[in-house]
Amino acid sequence: MYQDCYGLTVTELFERAYKLNPSKEVIYDRSRRLTYQELREESIQLAASLQDLQVEKGDRVAVCLPNWHEFVVIYLALSHLGAILIPFNTRYRQEEVEYILSNSGAKLVFCTDEFGGVPHYEQFSTLLKSSKTLQQMISVRFERPGMLSYHQLLERGKHLPLTFAAIDRREDVFGILYTSGTTGRPKGVMLTHANVVHTAAITAESMRCTPDDVMLVAVPVFHVFGITPSILTNFACGGKMVLVDVFKPKDVLELIQNEGITIHHGVPTMFILELNHPAFSVYDLSSLRTGIIAAAPCPVEVVKRIRSDMGCDIVVAYGLTETSPTLTITDFNDDDRIRSETVGKVLPGAEVKIVNGQREPVAFGEVGELACRGFGVMKGYYQMPQETKAVIDDEGWLYTGDLATIDKDGYIRIVGRSKEMIIRGGYNIYPREIEEVLYKHPEVLEAAVVGLPDSVLGEITCSAVRLKSGAKVEAEELKQFIRERLADYKTPDKIVFMHDFPMTPSGKIKKMDLQQQLKIELEGQLR
Repeated sequence: MYQDCYGLTVTELFERAYKLNPSKEVIYDRSRRLTYQELREESIQLAASLQDLQVEKGDRVAVCLPNWHEFVVIYLALSHLGAILIPFNTRYRQEEVEYILSNSGAKLVFCTDEFGGVPHYEQFSTLLKSSKTLQQMISVRFERPGMLSYHQLLERGKHLPLTFAAIDRREDVFGILYTSGTTGRPKGVMLTHANVVHTAAITAESMRCTPDDVMLVAVPVFHVFGITPSILTNFACGGKMVLVDVFKPKDVLELIQNEGITIHHGVPTMFILELNHPAFSVYDLSSLRTGIIAAAPCPVEVVKRIRSDMGCDIVVAYGLTETSPTLTITDFNDDDRIRSETVGKVLPGAEVKIVNGQREPVAFGEVGELACRGFGVMKGYYQMPQETKAVIDDEGWLYTGDLATIDKDGYIRIVGRSKEMIIRGGYNIYPREIEEVLYKHPEVLEAAVVGLPDSVLGEITCSAVRLKSGAKVEAEELKQFIRERLADYKTPDKIVFMHDFPMTPSGKIKKMDLQQQLKIELEGQLR
Protein backbone atom coordinates (compact mmCIF):
# COMPACT_ATOMS: atom_id res chain seq x y z
CA MET A 1 0.00 0.00 0.00
CA TYR A 2 2.86 2.39 0.75
CA GLN A 3 5.55 1.31 -1.73
CA ASP A 4 4.61 4.17 -4.08
CA CYS A 5 5.30 6.71 -1.30
CA TYR A 6 9.00 6.00 -0.99
CA GLY A 7 10.04 8.04 -4.03
CA LEU A 8 7.98 11.13 -3.18
CA THR A 9 8.73 14.59 -1.81
CA VAL A 10 6.69 16.02 1.08
CA THR A 11 4.46 17.95 -1.35
CA GLU A 12 3.94 14.86 -3.52
CA LEU A 13 3.05 12.77 -0.47
CA PHE A 14 0.39 15.30 0.50
CA GLU A 15 -0.95 15.48 -3.08
CA ARG A 16 -1.33 11.70 -3.06
CA ALA A 17 -3.51 11.91 0.06
CA TYR A 18 -5.47 14.90 -1.25
CA LYS A 19 -6.42 13.08 -4.46
CA LEU A 20 -7.83 10.14 -2.47
CA ASN A 21 -10.53 12.30 -0.88
CA PRO A 22 -10.34 16.12 -1.21
CA SER A 23 -13.42 16.75 0.93
CA LYS A 24 -12.22 14.59 3.84
CA GLU A 25 -11.39 16.37 7.10
CA VAL A 26 -7.63 16.32 7.67
CA ILE A 27 -7.07 18.56 10.70
CA TYR A 28 -8.94 19.61 13.83
CA ASP A 29 -7.00 21.74 16.32
CA ARG A 30 -9.87 22.73 18.65
CA SER A 31 -10.07 26.11 16.88
CA ARG A 32 -10.81 25.04 13.31
CA ARG A 33 -11.47 22.06 11.08
CA LEU A 34 -9.86 21.81 7.63
CA THR A 35 -10.42 19.41 4.74
CA TYR A 36 -7.64 18.21 2.45
CA GLN A 37 -8.99 20.64 -0.17
CA GLU A 38 -8.81 23.61 2.23
CA LEU A 39 -5.35 22.67 3.45
CA ARG A 40 -4.12 22.40 -0.13
CA GLU A 41 -5.59 25.76 -1.15
CA GLU A 42 -4.22 27.61 1.88
CA SER A 43 -0.75 26.07 1.56
CA ILE A 44 -0.60 27.16 -2.09
CA GLN A 45 -1.83 30.67 -1.24
CA LEU A 46 0.77 31.00 1.50
CA ALA A 47 3.54 29.65 -0.73
CA ALA A 48 2.62 32.15 -3.47
CA SER A 49 2.82 35.04 -0.98
CA LEU A 50 6.16 33.84 0.37
CA GLN A 51 7.49 33.52 -3.17
CA ASP A 52 6.39 37.11 -3.76
CA LEU A 53 8.44 38.04 -0.66
CA GLN A 54 11.50 36.49 -2.36
CA VAL A 55 11.54 33.27 -0.33
CA GLU A 56 13.34 30.81 -2.59
CA LYS A 57 14.50 27.22 -2.68
CA GLY A 58 17.11 26.62 0.02
CA ASP A 59 16.10 29.62 2.15
CA ARG A 60 15.66 28.81 5.83
CA VAL A 61 12.34 29.82 7.41
CA ALA A 62 11.86 29.71 11.18
CA VAL A 63 8.53 28.63 12.65
CA CYS A 64 7.80 29.11 16.35
CA LEU A 65 4.27 27.80 16.83
CA PRO A 66 2.50 25.25 19.02
CA ASN A 67 0.27 22.47 17.67
CA TRP A 68 -1.96 24.72 15.55
CA HIS A 69 -3.26 24.06 12.04
CA GLU A 70 -1.22 27.05 10.79
CA PHE A 71 1.97 25.08 11.44
CA VAL A 72 0.87 22.37 9.02
CA VAL A 73 -0.11 24.94 6.36
CA ILE A 74 3.31 26.63 6.68
CA TYR A 75 5.03 23.24 6.67
CA LEU A 76 3.46 22.37 3.30
CA ALA A 77 3.95 25.86 1.84
CA LEU A 78 7.69 25.65 2.50
CA SER A 79 7.82 22.24 0.85
CA HIS A 80 6.13 23.66 -2.26
CA LEU A 81 8.92 26.26 -2.47
CA GLY A 82 11.82 23.99 -1.56
CA ALA A 83 12.47 26.28 1.40
CA ILE A 84 13.81 24.71 4.58
CA LEU A 85 11.73 24.46 7.75
CA ILE A 86 13.45 25.52 10.99
CA PRO A 87 10.99 24.56 13.75
CA PHE A 88 11.57 26.33 17.05
CA ASN A 89 10.81 24.83 20.43
CA THR A 90 8.14 27.14 21.86
CA ARG A 91 9.88 27.07 25.25
CA TYR A 92 13.14 28.50 23.93
CA ARG A 93 14.28 31.73 25.52
CA GLN A 94 16.36 34.60 24.15
CA GLU A 95 19.79 32.98 24.17
CA GLU A 96 18.57 29.75 22.55
CA VAL A 97 16.55 31.65 19.95
CA GLU A 98 19.47 33.90 19.12
CA TYR A 99 21.87 30.98 18.66
CA ILE A 100 19.57 28.98 16.36
CA LEU A 101 18.61 32.02 14.28
CA SER A 102 22.29 32.83 13.83
CA ASN A 103 23.36 29.25 13.11
CA SER A 104 20.54 28.55 10.65
CA GLY A 105 20.64 31.92 8.91
CA ALA A 106 16.83 32.02 8.89
CA LYS A 107 15.45 34.67 6.51
CA LEU A 108 11.94 34.91 7.90
CA VAL A 109 10.06 33.77 11.02
CA PHE A 110 6.45 32.90 11.76
CA CYS A 111 5.67 33.36 15.46
CA THR A 112 2.95 33.80 18.04
CA ASP A 113 2.66 36.78 20.35
CA GLU A 114 3.35 34.57 23.35
CA PHE A 115 2.71 30.98 24.33
CA GLY A 116 3.15 29.19 27.63
CA GLY A 117 4.42 32.40 29.23
CA VAL A 118 7.23 32.80 26.67
CA PRO A 119 7.14 36.22 24.87
CA HIS A 120 7.87 35.09 21.29
CA TYR A 121 7.08 38.39 19.56
CA GLU A 122 9.27 40.30 22.00
CA GLN A 123 12.17 37.85 21.56
CA PHE A 124 12.11 37.80 17.78
CA SER A 125 11.48 41.52 17.34
CA THR A 126 14.55 42.26 19.49
CA LEU A 127 16.67 39.95 17.35
CA LEU A 128 15.24 41.32 14.09
CA LYS A 129 17.10 44.56 14.80
CA SER A 130 20.50 42.89 15.20
CA SER A 131 20.30 39.78 13.00
CA LYS A 132 22.37 39.72 9.82
CA THR A 133 19.97 37.33 8.06
CA LEU A 134 16.48 37.69 9.57
CA GLN A 135 14.50 40.07 7.35
CA GLN A 136 10.87 39.68 8.33
CA MET A 137 8.48 38.47 11.02
CA ILE A 138 5.01 37.11 10.25
CA SER A 139 2.46 37.21 13.07
CA VAL A 140 0.19 34.23 13.70
CA ARG A 141 -3.04 34.74 15.67
CA PHE A 142 -2.12 38.31 16.67
CA GLU A 143 -1.69 41.68 14.97
CA ARG A 144 0.93 44.45 15.26
CA PRO A 145 1.00 47.76 13.37
CA GLY A 146 3.24 47.51 10.30
CA MET A 147 3.73 43.76 10.69
CA LEU A 148 2.55 41.27 8.09
CA SER A 149 0.17 38.65 9.40
CA TYR A 150 -0.37 35.04 8.38
CA HIS A 151 -3.94 35.83 7.28
CA GLN A 152 -2.80 38.78 5.17
CA LEU A 153 -0.44 36.45 3.34
CA LEU A 154 -3.23 33.95 2.70
CA GLU A 155 -5.42 36.73 1.29
CA ARG A 156 -2.62 38.07 -0.91
CA GLY A 157 -1.84 34.60 -2.19
CA LYS A 158 -5.31 34.19 -3.68
CA HIS A 159 -4.29 36.59 -6.43
CA LEU A 160 -0.70 35.44 -7.01
CA PRO A 161 0.77 32.67 -9.19
CA LEU A 162 2.96 29.95 -7.71
CA THR A 163 5.90 28.20 -9.29
CA PHE A 164 6.53 24.90 -7.48
CA ALA A 165 10.20 24.14 -6.87
CA ALA A 166 11.94 21.19 -8.48
CA ILE A 167 13.05 19.00 -5.57
CA ASP A 168 15.81 16.40 -5.49
CA ARG A 169 14.33 14.33 -2.66
CA ARG A 170 17.63 12.65 -1.73
CA GLU A 171 19.73 15.81 -1.67
CA ASP A 172 17.36 18.67 -0.85
CA VAL A 173 16.80 19.35 2.83
CA PHE A 174 13.20 19.53 4.03
CA GLY A 175 13.97 20.69 7.56
CA ILE A 176 16.76 21.45 9.99
CA LEU A 177 15.71 20.26 13.44
CA TYR A 178 17.81 21.43 16.35
CA THR A 179 18.53 18.85 19.01
CA SER A 180 17.95 19.72 22.65
CA GLY A 181 21.64 20.36 23.24
CA THR A 182 21.94 18.31 26.44
CA THR A 183 25.66 17.94 25.78
CA GLY A 184 26.36 21.47 24.59
CA ARG A 185 25.04 23.81 21.91
CA PRO A 186 22.09 22.49 19.88
CA LYS A 187 23.05 20.88 16.59
CA GLY A 188 20.96 21.37 13.45
CA VAL A 189 19.97 17.96 12.07
CA MET A 190 19.46 18.17 8.30
CA LEU A 191 16.68 15.84 7.14
CA THR A 192 15.97 15.46 3.43
CA HIS A 193 12.60 14.89 1.78
CA ALA A 194 13.64 11.26 1.23
CA ASN A 195 14.53 10.86 4.93
CA VAL A 196 11.17 11.99 6.30
CA VAL A 197 8.83 10.66 3.60
CA HIS A 198 10.30 7.15 3.50
CA THR A 199 10.30 6.99 7.30
CA ALA A 200 6.69 8.21 7.50
CA ALA A 201 5.49 5.73 4.90
CA ILE A 202 7.17 2.71 6.44
CA THR A 203 5.87 3.79 9.88
CA ALA A 204 2.34 3.88 8.46
CA GLU A 205 2.85 0.45 6.93
CA SER A 206 4.17 -1.02 10.18
CA MET A 207 1.16 0.34 12.09
CA ARG A 208 -1.31 -0.78 9.41
CA CYS A 209 -2.68 2.74 9.07
CA THR A 210 -5.69 3.40 6.80
CA PRO A 211 -7.71 6.48 5.71
CA ASP A 212 -10.16 5.64 8.51
CA ASP A 213 -7.58 6.39 11.20
CA VAL A 214 -7.86 9.47 13.40
CA MET A 215 -4.52 10.37 14.93
CA LEU A 216 -4.06 12.32 18.17
CA VAL A 217 -1.04 14.62 17.87
CA ALA A 218 -0.25 15.74 21.40
CA VAL A 219 3.52 15.52 20.95
CA PRO A 220 4.93 18.90 19.82
CA VAL A 221 4.86 19.48 16.07
CA PHE A 222 8.21 21.26 16.31
CA HIS A 223 9.72 17.94 17.42
CA VAL A 224 10.61 15.14 14.99
CA PHE A 225 8.04 12.87 16.71
CA GLY A 226 5.34 15.38 15.79
CA ILE A 227 6.61 15.85 12.25
CA THR A 228 7.41 12.44 10.74
CA PRO A 229 5.46 9.68 12.57
CA SER A 230 2.56 12.08 13.15
CA ILE A 231 1.87 14.66 10.40
CA LEU A 232 3.62 12.88 7.55
CA THR A 233 2.46 9.40 8.55
CA ASN A 234 -1.08 10.80 8.54
CA PHE A 235 -0.53 12.12 5.00
CA ALA A 236 0.83 8.72 3.96
CA CYS A 237 -2.41 6.99 4.97
CA GLY A 238 -4.82 9.81 4.11
CA GLY A 239 -6.24 10.00 7.62
CA LYS A 240 -7.21 12.79 10.01
CA MET A 241 -5.17 14.55 12.72
CA VAL A 242 -6.38 16.06 15.98
CA LEU A 243 -3.78 18.57 17.21
CA VAL A 244 -3.43 19.35 20.92
CA ASP A 245 -1.49 22.52 21.76
CA VAL A 246 -1.52 22.19 25.57
CA PHE A 247 -1.45 18.68 26.99
CA LYS A 248 -3.98 18.09 29.76
CA PRO A 249 -4.88 14.45 30.44
CA LYS A 250 -8.60 15.15 30.91
CA ASP A 251 -8.79 17.06 27.60
CA VAL A 252 -7.05 14.21 25.78
CA LEU A 253 -9.40 11.60 27.24
CA GLU A 254 -12.36 13.73 26.11
CA LEU A 255 -10.93 14.07 22.60
CA ILE A 256 -10.40 10.32 22.32
CA GLN A 257 -14.06 9.81 23.17
CA ASN A 258 -15.55 12.70 21.15
CA GLU A 259 -13.37 12.56 18.01
CA GLY A 260 -13.10 8.77 17.80
CA ILE A 261 -9.32 8.75 18.08
CA THR A 262 -7.83 5.50 16.77
CA ILE A 263 -4.09 6.30 17.00
CA HIS A 264 -2.58 7.85 20.12
CA HIS A 265 1.10 8.68 19.93
CA GLY A 266 2.82 9.91 23.05
CA VAL A 267 5.68 9.84 25.48
CA PRO A 268 5.48 7.73 28.65
CA THR A 269 4.64 10.73 30.85
CA MET A 270 1.50 11.48 28.83
CA PHE A 271 0.16 7.95 29.16
CA ILE A 272 1.06 7.81 32.87
CA LEU A 273 -0.91 11.00 33.55
CA GLU A 274 -3.90 9.77 31.55
CA LEU A 275 -3.95 6.35 33.22
CA ASN A 276 -3.77 7.93 36.68
CA HIS A 277 -6.35 10.67 36.10
CA PRO A 278 -9.20 10.41 38.65
CA ALA A 279 -11.83 10.44 35.88
CA PHE A 280 -10.04 7.91 33.64
CA SER A 281 -12.76 5.26 33.93
CA VAL A 282 -15.52 7.70 32.93
CA TYR A 283 -14.40 7.99 29.31
CA ASP A 284 -15.18 5.68 26.41
CA LEU A 285 -11.82 4.85 24.84
CA SER A 286 -13.07 1.98 22.70
CA SER A 287 -12.13 3.71 19.45
CA LEU A 288 -8.41 3.42 20.27
CA ARG A 289 -6.60 1.01 17.99
CA THR A 290 -2.89 1.63 18.42
CA GLY A 291 -0.18 4.27 18.76
CA ILE A 292 3.52 4.74 19.28
CA ILE A 293 5.08 5.24 22.66
CA ALA A 294 8.58 6.63 22.27
CA ALA A 295 10.95 9.63 22.77
CA ALA A 296 11.89 8.46 26.27
CA PRO A 297 12.52 5.07 27.93
CA CYS A 298 9.17 3.39 28.47
CA PRO A 299 8.62 1.56 31.76
CA VAL A 300 7.44 -2.03 31.43
CA GLU A 301 4.42 -1.51 33.65
CA VAL A 302 3.20 1.45 31.61
CA VAL A 303 3.18 -0.57 28.37
CA LYS A 304 1.14 -3.29 30.06
CA ARG A 305 -1.39 -0.81 31.48
CA ILE A 306 -1.89 0.97 28.15
CA ARG A 307 -2.77 -2.36 26.58
CA SER A 308 -4.96 -3.65 29.41
CA ASP A 309 -6.59 -0.50 30.84
CA MET A 310 -6.84 1.67 27.70
CA GLY A 311 -7.45 -1.20 25.28
CA CYS A 312 -4.82 0.32 23.00
CA ASP A 313 -2.60 -2.12 21.08
CA ILE A 314 0.39 0.16 21.59
CA VAL A 315 3.68 -0.38 19.79
CA VAL A 316 7.05 0.66 21.14
CA ALA A 317 9.39 2.46 18.77
CA TYR A 318 12.93 3.74 19.00
CA GLY A 319 14.74 6.42 17.07
CA LEU A 320 16.31 9.84 17.33
CA THR A 321 16.15 13.09 15.41
CA GLU A 322 19.17 11.96 13.39
CA THR A 323 17.20 8.91 12.11
CA SER A 324 14.04 10.84 11.12
CA PRO A 325 13.18 9.29 13.78
CA THR A 326 11.64 5.79 13.55
CA LEU A 327 14.35 3.13 13.34
CA THR A 328 12.88 0.15 15.20
CA ILE A 329 9.35 -0.83 16.15
CA THR A 330 7.54 -3.73 17.78
CA ASP A 331 4.97 -5.73 15.84
CA PHE A 332 1.31 -6.37 16.62
CA ASN A 333 2.14 -10.08 16.78
CA ASP A 334 4.80 -9.56 19.47
CA ASP A 335 3.81 -10.81 22.90
CA ASP A 336 3.70 -8.70 26.06
CA ARG A 337 7.23 -9.62 27.06
CA ILE A 338 8.71 -8.48 23.74
CA ARG A 339 6.74 -5.21 23.77
CA SER A 340 7.63 -4.53 27.36
CA GLU A 341 11.32 -5.38 27.27
CA THR A 342 12.45 -4.41 23.75
CA VAL A 343 11.96 -1.71 21.12
CA GLY A 344 11.29 -4.33 18.47
CA LYS A 345 13.26 -4.97 15.30
CA VAL A 346 14.86 -2.62 12.80
CA LEU A 347 12.50 -1.42 10.06
CA PRO A 348 12.89 -3.04 6.62
CA GLY A 349 15.46 -1.21 4.51
CA ALA A 350 17.55 -0.04 7.48
CA GLU A 351 20.43 -1.79 9.23
CA VAL A 352 21.67 -1.87 12.82
CA LYS A 353 24.69 -3.28 14.61
CA ILE A 354 25.95 -3.19 18.20
CA VAL A 355 29.61 -2.21 18.55
CA ASN A 356 32.29 -1.81 21.20
CA GLY A 357 34.50 1.23 21.84
CA GLN A 358 36.57 0.41 18.76
CA ARG A 359 33.39 0.23 16.66
CA GLU A 360 33.73 -3.51 16.22
CA PRO A 361 30.59 -5.70 16.38
CA VAL A 362 29.93 -7.46 19.70
CA ALA A 363 28.26 -10.81 20.39
CA PHE A 364 24.50 -11.31 20.65
CA GLY A 365 23.27 -10.15 24.06
CA GLU A 366 26.38 -8.10 24.79
CA VAL A 367 25.98 -4.40 25.61
CA GLY A 368 27.48 -1.94 23.14
CA GLU A 369 26.73 1.22 21.20
CA LEU A 370 23.90 1.01 18.67
CA ALA A 371 24.87 2.05 15.13
CA CYS A 372 22.56 2.24 12.13
CA ARG A 373 22.37 3.19 8.48
CA GLY A 374 19.63 3.44 5.89
CA PHE A 375 16.85 5.65 4.54
CA GLY A 376 16.30 7.71 7.69
CA VAL A 377 19.87 8.69 8.56
CA MET A 378 20.34 12.46 8.41
CA LYS A 379 22.35 14.26 5.77
CA GLY A 380 24.48 15.72 8.58
CA TYR A 381 24.63 18.54 11.12
CA TYR A 382 24.17 21.95 9.55
CA GLN A 383 27.47 23.84 9.25
CA MET A 384 29.14 21.31 11.55
CA PRO A 385 31.28 19.02 9.37
CA GLN A 386 33.51 17.85 12.22
CA GLU A 387 30.58 16.94 14.45
CA THR A 388 28.99 15.11 11.51
CA LYS A 389 32.19 13.17 10.81
CA ALA A 390 32.37 12.17 14.49
CA VAL A 391 29.04 10.32 14.32
CA ILE A 392 28.74 9.15 10.67
CA ASP A 393 31.59 7.06 9.25
CA ASP A 394 32.67 6.67 5.63
CA GLU A 395 30.34 3.71 5.13
CA GLY A 396 27.27 5.66 6.24
CA TRP A 397 26.95 4.17 9.74
CA LEU A 398 25.51 6.58 12.32
CA TYR A 399 26.75 5.98 15.88
CA THR A 400 23.87 6.89 18.16
CA GLY A 401 25.52 7.09 21.58
CA ASP A 402 22.81 4.74 22.89
CA LEU A 403 23.76 1.52 24.64
CA ALA A 404 21.82 -1.53 23.54
CA THR A 405 21.78 -5.29 23.02
CA ILE A 406 20.44 -7.35 20.13
CA ASP A 407 19.38 -11.00 20.33
CA LYS A 408 19.55 -13.74 17.70
CA ASP A 409 15.98 -12.99 16.60
CA GLY A 410 16.83 -9.34 15.93
CA TYR A 411 15.04 -7.80 18.91
CA ILE A 412 16.79 -4.74 20.32
CA ARG A 413 16.83 -3.66 23.94
CA ILE A 414 17.92 -0.12 24.80
CA VAL A 415 19.98 -0.05 27.96
CA GLY A 416 20.57 3.70 28.18
CA ARG A 417 22.77 6.51 26.93
CA SER A 418 26.50 5.81 26.95
CA LYS A 419 26.98 9.14 28.73
CA GLU A 420 24.44 8.10 31.39
CA MET A 421 26.13 4.82 32.34
CA ILE A 422 27.26 4.92 35.97
CA ILE A 423 30.55 3.29 36.99
CA ARG A 424 30.29 2.58 40.72
CA GLY A 425 33.38 1.03 42.22
CA GLY A 426 34.26 -0.58 38.90
CA TYR A 427 30.76 -1.93 38.22
CA ASN A 428 28.82 -0.70 35.19
CA ILE A 429 25.27 0.30 36.12
CA TYR A 430 22.63 1.15 33.52
CA PRO A 431 20.04 3.58 34.94
CA ARG A 432 17.15 2.24 32.90
CA GLU A 433 17.42 -1.17 34.56
CA ILE A 434 16.82 0.39 37.97
CA GLU A 435 14.13 2.73 36.64
CA GLU A 436 12.13 -0.17 35.24
CA VAL A 437 12.15 -1.90 38.62
CA LEU A 438 11.01 1.28 40.35
CA TYR A 439 8.09 1.62 37.91
CA LYS A 440 6.87 -1.80 39.06
CA HIS A 441 6.33 -0.45 42.58
CA PRO A 442 2.59 0.31 42.94
CA GLU A 443 3.16 3.75 44.52
CA VAL A 444 5.73 5.09 42.03
CA LEU A 445 4.55 7.48 39.30
CA GLU A 446 7.89 8.51 37.75
CA ALA A 447 11.53 7.68 38.38
CA ALA A 448 14.96 8.66 37.08
CA VAL A 449 18.40 7.41 38.06
CA VAL A 450 21.60 9.47 37.74
CA GLY A 451 25.17 9.17 38.88
CA LEU A 452 26.69 11.53 41.46
CA PRO A 453 30.40 12.01 42.22
CA ASP A 454 31.93 10.06 45.09
CA SER A 455 35.54 10.30 46.26
CA VAL A 456 35.71 6.59 47.16
CA LEU A 457 33.62 4.77 44.57
CA GLY A 458 34.03 7.28 41.75
CA GLU A 459 30.27 7.51 41.34
CA ILE A 460 27.21 6.54 43.35
CA THR A 461 23.65 6.01 42.16
CA CYS A 462 20.83 8.35 43.08
CA SER A 463 17.20 7.61 42.28
CA ALA A 464 14.81 10.55 42.00
CA VAL A 465 11.25 9.37 42.54
CA ARG A 466 7.84 10.99 42.12
CA LEU A 467 5.08 9.16 43.98
CA LYS A 468 1.44 8.84 43.02
CA SER A 469 -0.96 11.29 44.66
CA GLY A 470 -1.50 10.43 48.32
CA ALA A 471 1.16 7.71 48.36
CA LYS A 472 3.49 7.33 51.35
CA VAL A 473 6.63 5.26 50.90
CA GLU A 474 9.94 5.45 52.72
CA ALA A 475 13.26 5.43 50.87
CA GLU A 476 14.35 2.23 52.61
CA GLU A 477 11.23 0.43 51.40
CA LEU A 478 12.10 1.32 47.79
CA LYS A 479 15.70 0.23 48.30
CA GLN A 480 14.54 -3.13 49.61
CA PHE A 481 12.15 -3.44 46.66
CA ILE A 482 15.10 -3.01 44.27
CA ARG A 483 17.45 -5.17 46.35
CA GLU A 484 15.05 -8.10 45.97
CA ARG A 485 15.08 -7.80 42.19
CA LEU A 486 18.58 -6.69 41.18
CA ALA A 487 22.20 -7.31 42.20
CA ASP A 488 23.06 -5.55 45.46
CA TYR A 489 25.47 -3.06 43.87
CA LYS A 490 22.60 -1.73 41.74
CA THR A 491 20.61 -0.66 44.80
CA PRO A 492 20.58 3.18 44.77
CA ASP A 493 22.87 4.78 47.33
CA LYS A 494 20.41 7.62 47.70
CA ILE A 495 16.71 8.08 46.97
CA VAL A 496 15.25 11.57 46.70
CA PHE A 497 11.52 12.24 46.47
CA MET A 498 10.46 14.85 43.90
CA HIS A 499 7.31 16.86 43.23
CA ASP A 500 8.29 17.45 39.59
CA PHE A 501 11.11 16.63 37.19
CA PRO A 502 12.84 19.05 34.84
CA MET A 503 11.37 18.04 31.47
CA THR A 504 11.91 18.76 27.79
CA PRO A 505 8.81 19.66 25.72
CA SER A 506 9.04 16.24 24.07
CA GLY A 507 8.51 14.56 27.44
CA LYS A 508 12.02 13.48 28.32
CA ILE A 509 13.42 14.00 31.79
CA LYS A 510 16.37 16.39 31.55
CA LYS A 511 18.85 14.14 33.29
CA MET A 512 21.73 16.61 33.17
CA ASP A 513 19.56 19.27 34.82
CA LEU A 514 18.32 16.71 37.35
CA GLN A 515 21.87 15.62 38.10
CA GLN A 516 22.97 19.22 38.75
CA GLN A 517 19.91 19.83 40.91
CA LEU A 518 20.64 16.75 43.02
CA LYS A 519 24.32 17.67 43.38
CA ILE A 520 23.25 20.98 44.92
CA GLU A 521 20.54 19.45 47.14
CA LEU A 522 22.83 16.68 48.43
CA GLU A 523 26.05 18.70 48.56
CA GLY A 524 26.64 18.14 52.24
CA GLN A 525 25.96 14.39 51.93
CA LEU A 526 28.43 13.62 49.12
CA ARG A 527 31.97 12.45 49.78
